[in-house]
Amino acid sequence: MLRTPTGGAGDGTATADTRWVSIGTVLTRLREEFPEVTISKIRFLEAEGLVEPQRTPSGYRKFAPGDVERLAQVLRMQRDHYLPLKVIREHLDALARGEEPVLPSPGTQRDLGDGVWESGAATAARIGRGELLAAAQVDEEELAEWESYGLIVAAPEGGYDAEMVTVAKLVADLGRFGLEPRHLRAMRASADREAGLVEQLVAPLRLHRNPQTRAHAEATANELAELSVRLHAALVQTALRSRLH
Repeated sequence: MLRTPTGGAGDGTATADTRWVSIGTVLTRLREEFPEVTISKIRFLEAEGLVEPQRTPSGYRKFAPGDVERLAQVLRMQRDHYLPLKVIREHLDALARGEEPVLPSPGTQRDLGDGVWESGAATAARIGRGELLAAAQVDEEELAEWESYGLIVAAPEGGYDAEMVTVAKLVADLGRFGLEPRHLRAMRASADREAGLVEQLVAPLRLHRNPQTRAHAEATANELAELSVRLHAALVQTALRSRLH
């Protein structure tokens, strides 16, 4: 149901101090600190539950001053701490409950299990071949076959990144349904194409003169990757429905 902005924060009465603004005005204010932000980005953050603007009877978004500040906090935490949106949401919710959570710094590591550690900025540690075999519960022959099809790729410096653990587990799970590495080769090719598209989209950020904008390129790439995965899943489900019904 659409909500109509009728008053200040929580009092339910119309006041001159409400200062509701449109998404265009929000964009203008945020760009003073975050020149790369777009209306699509604001809508994405809304869809992810990071901000909940009010709605007019005709459906237009109206943002209170608290909404604008919350968006700035989200963008700041992404830029300065490279945090995923889930962690940011949990942090802001904790603040709203009156708690005093501490944000992890870009170098703080987090245990992901299976011998894999992750930091706020990027994966901090890699695992060896034996650890990958144990995590995926496969043997050397199977892993070698996956590598031959490009499904599993070692890091240039040696070892395997945390994402390879996830890939290995998914390949193993799909194999139980009869999908062999040769069947998954098309998925790998599709992923490479999508990665190339994301790389093109963030290239202007990486070349920007503002160092903060350049640092934000990685967070933007992660969001684009997340959207790409969601779109892919929705398209597969839509295609299946058309074939199974």
